[in-house]
Amino acid sequence: MKRFLDIVLSAIGLLVLLPLLPFVALLIKLDSRGPIFFLQERIGKDFKSFLIYKFRTMTIDADKKGARLTAVGDKRVTNIGRVLRRFKIDELPQLFNVLKGDMSFVGPRPEVTEYVRLFETDYRKLLTIRPGITDPASLEYSNEESILGDPKVSEDVYISKVLPEKIRLSSQYVDNHALMTDLKLILMTLLKASHIQRNKTAA
Repeated sequence: MKRFLDIVLSAIGLLVLLPLLPFVALLIKLDSRGPIFFLQERIGKDFKSFLIYKFRTMTIDADKKGARLTAVGDKRVTNIGRVLRRFKIDELPQLFNVLKGDMSFVGPRPEVTEYVRLFETDYRKLLTIRPGITDPASLEYSNEESILGDPKVSEDVYISKVLPEKIRLSSQYVDNHALMTDLKLILMTLLKASHIQRNKTAA
């Protein structure tokens, strides 16, 4: 049932967003040099790697010009990238990951190999299910860039404080996940995104 829900909702989402996606792609190409999409290897269910899809929000070779993580005020973020990240539009291509079966709508957020190895014991439990676009940890840390603070120490903060807490919240989800839980988390994510957008638009 969970997989059926993923297929139906991701297909509907892509159809609804069909007019928006080409427009976003055009803005990215006009704003800066480089590809439209950002692809990165993440670790999925049963430790199988896959490429996660996002709209590119940073300059070319950003990973070679600074920290792995992005904190507030990161100079590598493009002008249109700031807008896309602000309203979470850069995450929309992950609907293709859900449709393909790499991800689910709800599940622990997929991490890069390095972080999974650091917390491998924990991820043996988390990766018994598909990673997701949202989960309780995603809602709790929706303002993660602000929490990470200074880019010079952002990775240390993430590894020592943020990621362990996200793993704890995701572990609780794995223990108690059910269809109604997923539907509730999807609704909460949409409401939170709408609330963030209203506040930032007003600001």
